[in-house]
Amino acid sequence: MNKERELTSPVNLCDEQGKLNHESIGWARKPIITSNLKGHYFRKKRWNYWCVFGQEALFSATVSHLDYALVCFVYYLEYETKEFYERTIVIPFGNSYKMPDTVLGSVEAINEDMGIFFFWDGRHIHLKISTDNFGGETLHADIKITYREEVESLNVVIPWSDEKFQFTSKQQCLPAEGKFTVGNKTFTFHKETDSAVLDYGRGDWPRNISWNWGMASGWQGKDSIGVNFGSKWTDGTGVTENAFLLNGKLTKVHEPVEFLFFPDNMMKEWEIRSTETDQVRLTFTPFFKRKSKTNLMIVKSEMVQLFGHYNGTMKKSNGEMVKVVKLLGSIEDHIAKW
Repeated sequence: MNKERELTSPVNLCDEQGKLNHESIGWARKPIITSNLKGHYFRKKRWNYWCVFGQEALFSATVSHLDYALVCFVYYLEYETKEFYERTIVIPFGNSYKMPDTVLGSVEAINEDMGIFFFWDGRHIHLKISTDNFGGETLHADIKITYREEVESLNVVIPWSDEKFQFTSKQQCLPAEGKFTVGNKTFTFHKETDSAVLDYGRGDWPRNISWNWGMASGWQGKDSIGVNFGSKWTDGTGVTENAFLLNGKLTKVHEPVEFLFFPDNMMKEWEIRSTETDQVRLTFTPFFKRKSKTNLMIVKSEMVQLFGHYNGTMKKSNGEMVKVVKLLGSIEDHIAKW
């Protein structure tokens, strides 16, 4: 089994020419990689994806910059009724909008249809989103997410080549409080029971690529558990985005995992299995399917994302078993031409 290099000191993602800095290849328990992307004209991909899991509903907001367009989307899902709505806005070029080089930073996107603000105040991220046209209703969201210094996270640099590479940071089990309102419905988050996930990405991707991604974040009894597994897109690089978090401590899974599912019926049960040992043995049972398709001529993306529950086992580095019982999360199958 290949054991990936653990980074322990701050490092830049790129060298002075904008190529991959080889000293950044590996993984870290803290977001110590600075995404100093430059050059790579019309090839850079930068995004901040947030998903907040509550007791009654989940809420998600994303700001992504593709160099030639700012693409943002907001959605929510009410678990019991399966009520779901999603709104996407596209701002061509988006040259006036800057994405931070660090995981902890502020982001904003505004046009006549929607305002999205992620404010970093030094300890919290404040998600503030507003639109008057959200499926015919007014949407307002005001959610505060707390960072704790002692909580670890998964931070990985994927090296396809000196010109093609990606830094991804998965921040999980972040206490969330606040609310969002859609029309006359209000959903509330409490920091004692609800948590948020940040998927932060910066890099220059291959033109054609596909991936599977599974994640979860929440409480299981008195334990906080975060799960993050991926496949396909990291194949052959020597680095994976596989890890899980238990009560703030990260276990890096160094071996690849495979996603087993039925492409013709994705609402059937999925499996995530480590390929070399039995370190990861999870099943995922969906209860809702979200489909997203983007066609911006030079950019095409097709994704099926499912929300549901994880069950199974994972093993820590010392062999200790971690049982997962009905942990709420998501899983996806994604094909992109970027």
